[in-house]
Parts: sequence; C-alpha cells; structure tokens
Amino acid sequence: MPIPKSILNYLNKNKIKYEIISHRIVYTAYDKAATLGLKPQQVAKTVIVSLNDKDHALGLIPANKNLDKKKLLALINKQRQKAKLLNYKKIDFVSEKWMKANLKGIKLGATPPFGILYRLPTFIDNALANQPKLVVNAGDYQNSLKIAPGSLFKLDKKIIKGGFSQKKN
Repeated sequence: MPIPKSILNYLNKNKIKYEIISHRIVYTAYDKAATLGLKPQQVAKTVIVSLNDKDHALGLIPANKNLDKKKLLALINKQRQKAKLLNYKKIDFVSEKWMKANLKGIKLGATPPFGILYRLPTFIDNALANQPKLVVNAGDYQNSLKIAPGSLFKLDKKIIKGGFSQKKN
C-alpha cells in the first residue's frame, strides 16, 4: 500500500516540502532509523494516547526514546488550565481497536504525525522540534516522509512543544 493520497494531497495543498523515502518493511521507528542509517533522534515515533478514557491526543517523540506519560499529561493539563478546563487524571495508550476504528486508510502503527487530519491535538517533543529534518510515518510500513519540523507547525498552528520523552531502559 503506497502513501495514502489524502496525506499527499494535504501536504501538496498546503505547499509543504517533503521527500518520500522508500525502505524495507519496518514496524518500529528505531528499526526505520537503523535501516535508513539515520540517528534515532532524526526519526519520529507517533504515539496516540487516551485521556480519561474519552479524549485523545497525538504525540511525537524520537525513535530512541519512550513516552513519559506523566510528563505528557502534565503538559496537556497545563494547556487545559490556560483554557480554564478541568485537568485529566488518567493517560494511557489507545487500543488497537480504537486505532482501527478512528484512523482509516493507514496501517496500524504507521500513523502520520498530522494530528489535525484526525482532529487530534498534537504535541511534539523538544528533541524533535530542534532537528533540521525529520523522518516521519506516512501511513504504511515501507514508505516514510522527510519533512522539516517547521512544516508541521505550519500545517497545525496549535502544535505544542514540550519535553515528554525519556531514555529507553
């Protein structure tokens, strides 16, 4: 399955510069970095979390890090306080069932970082926001996109930067 046309159309319509990178089939961002000979901090891993079992958000972290759920929850709640909304108490990864039902046209685990397409608030880890270029998921296991972090901010003015990744054990 090639990159979904909806994603390419979205990027082209918004005049975003990107490069399609084809590679062997990989299922993790870390393997993608190794396959492409890139530093893991140049490859973004997309995570989707559930908040209080009802709302959802998309986070981008470097391939060589894990999500620090407590830090992401604190960052999200800080934004909610500014908007005078109640804090979330619970954060967890979404289920495969939720992903299949809500993220149509893409392969499970190959979610592109365009939360705005899925009506998801988007958060990017500081370590990625400072890279000149990122390699991100494009919806399948053997194609990725190389894109500047600035382009992500151009596509979605509401992306929040913060530190919410931690070293892998």
